[in-house]
Amino acid sequence: MSQVLEQSIQINATATVVERCISDLALMHRWLNPVLRCEPVGEAWSTDIGSESRFIIQIPLLKPTLNSVVVERQPGLVVWEFQGFFQGRDRWECQPIEKGTLLLNRFEYDIPNPLVSWGFNTFAASWTKEDMQAQLRRLKRVAEEQN
Repeated sequence: MSQVLEQSIQINATATVVERCISDLALMHRWLNPVLRCEPVGEAWSTDIGSESRFIIQIPLLKPTLNSVVVERQPGLVVWEFQGFFQGRDRWECQPIEKGTLLLNRFEYDIPNPLVSWGFNTFAASWTKEDMQAQLRRLKRVAEEQN
């Protein structure tokens, strides 16, 4: 059964600027949680459909990794599908509004291993939701600095 975490934030920047913060790897690393590292699979980073990347959690010794592929891409929309200890999708959608952009982030996931699922739900689910909110605040700051 999938679980869903949804967050949104209003950003005083155009949807094009906000999208660039999601699709440009250097800008992404400015707002991602510092314990997360994202790297392309292959030679170059891309958010085109079919592009692959790895999200690595910098936990000493373990370094859990989510392999992801872009499965949906339109102007203002990037959807990564991932496999690993989590399975699911991370959707980023920029909706232009009168004074900037409404950024919606929907993280839908399933954890097939019951022990890992129990551990995540017990110890990390609330932290993950808080971290998603903090990431959106950091992304807002990065996007608004681009104007």
